[in-house]
Amino acid sequence: MAAPGDEEGAEGPRCHRRPTAMLDVPFLPFCAFLGTLGLLCVAMVGAWCQHWRGGFSLDGSSRTFNWHPVLMVTGLVVLYGAAALVYRIPNTWSGPKLPWKVLHGSLALGAFVLSVLGLAAVFRFHNSQGTPNMYSLHSWMGLATVLLFSCQWAAGFGAFLLPWAPAWLRALYKPIHVFFGSSILMLSVASCVSGINEKLFFSLKNGTTAYKLLPAEAVFANTLGLLILIFGVLVVGALARPSWKRPDSDSPDSRQ
Repeated sequence: MAAPGDEEGAEGPRCHRRPTAMLDVPFLPFCAFLGTLGLLCVAMVGAWCQHWRGGFSLDGSSRTFNWHPVLMVTGLVVLYGAAALVYRIPNTWSGPKLPWKVLHGSLALGAFVLSVLGLAAVFRFHNSQGTPNMYSLHSWMGLATVLLFSCQWAAGFGAFLLPWAPAWLRALYKPIHVFFGSSILMLSVASCVSGINEKLFFSLKNGTTAYKLLPAEAVFANTLGLLILIFGVLVVGALARPSWKRPDSDSPDSRQ
């Protein structure tokens, strides 16, 4: 017959573990929610530019500029976030890594291409309107993010996809690659949020309701900025969660 103290001691840890298990969100439902949030961000930035900013064009006018926020949010935040989470999918934890490496690299490359097109749109608009380029903190941060992203992709391609990279080099570079992956995502979020705020300051002034009076466009765009921030934080949180990380394995069928 067990002593009361033993029963309490056995029950204590059991009660302590139960709330932890209840808070353990499965990855796939979380990923579905995150995907919905990302699509919502893309839809909202498109609706903002179409409804309040006049739509889209390639004629060098402000409608050409409107491609810039859409492409940046889609590529530099949403698609890049999807690329970062590829190795958190449980199906990637066994079998060959090469197909998942290709998927990860392809999503990141797609994000980079969209980002470059977004930069081209804003430079075309500035040049056609006689507006100076690269004068704001937003522009500095955005260009630095894209340049860092290009270096990250090239280094990752050379270290993990090309067959001649030695195992010790991959092991040495992997934590650096992971660190800069999360850092670039947060820089992307900061660039997009600052760009939304800058656009509102420039647009909501003469002839419109001032930004400080919080018109409907300001409410909509501010909400978009918050959703982008939440998306980035959730992706970084998922990357940092130990139970969702791909377990390292030295088995021959898990290495390429």
